[in-house]
Amino acid sequence: MRASVRGTRIYFDIEGMGLIPDGPVMRERPAAMVIHGGPGSDHTSFKPGFSPLAARLQLIYFDHRGQGRSDAADPATYTLDENVEDMEALRRHLGLGPIVSIGTSYGGMVAMAHAARYPGAVSHLVLIVTAAHGGFIPRAQAIVRERGTAEQQSVCEKVWAGTFRSAEELRHYYAVMGPMYAHRYDAPSAEAGRLRTIHSPEALNQAFGPQGFLRSFDLRPELPRIAAPALVLAGRHDWICPPEFSEEIASLIPQADLRVFEHSSHSIRSDEPEAMVDAILGFLVYR
Repeated sequence: MRASVRGTRIYFDIEGMGLIPDGPVMRERPAAMVIHGGPGSDHTSFKPGFSPLAARLQLIYFDHRGQGRSDAADPATYTLDENVEDMEALRRHLGLGPIVSIGTSYGGMVAMAHAARYPGAVSHLVLIVTAAHGGFIPRAQAIVRERGTAEQQSVCEKVWAGTFRSAEELRHYYAVMGPMYAHRYDAPSAEAGRLRTIHSPEALNQAFGPQGFLRSFDLRPELPRIAAPALVLAGRHDWICPPEFSEEIASLIPQADLRVFEHSSHSIRSDEPEAMVDAILGFLVYR
């Protein structure tokens, strides 16, 4: 399905019922918007890892403009601010009230900015392996130098330079970096996920290159404006959004709970999937 908003078309997909029978009435489940990372990726890596959440929520996945199955747009608009406005436009297009907002990695950056700028639009905020400012990039560069193989250090240079020219190059990057993204790396499963993903190198280049917007963004001044309770999840072994960035986020959002997954890297949903789902559902029940 596609929604025409803000001069482009955003692809979205829905998992789970919105209305369920409950005795003599129909009960409405909360709607959750699930925001993918990258940039340069799509929503498909969340399937089926987030599917257990559909037992309690109606999940709305979507692809950022110029990525996945959403329409291409002017690459100059592949920015955090535009993604935030697209998300809010999609929420309104779908006629949703306050949502549960679940953002992972770059998706967490979009989710934070959206919750700060549209506080009435978010009932609960879940931030998974993310960062609030561009300082995560030099920290990730240092970690790759410390932990990475020569090949991993080499492929990361394309990220920092913003020089990916094809989806195949980006797919190769994720193949090489897979053991750093996941603490318990499953090569066959990871390869299947890469083949399912539509990779969009231009969006990644716009974000991470020398003049990329992720180099200078800083959401820290905005975080105190977030009104929704927040759950902040970090992976102890995360190389690209290390746990200190989640600790910082949790200290700045007024109602925030922090949980660090001791056996996870950047991909908690593959390293500790059951614990991740339990943490999110427990948060929604008690907050």
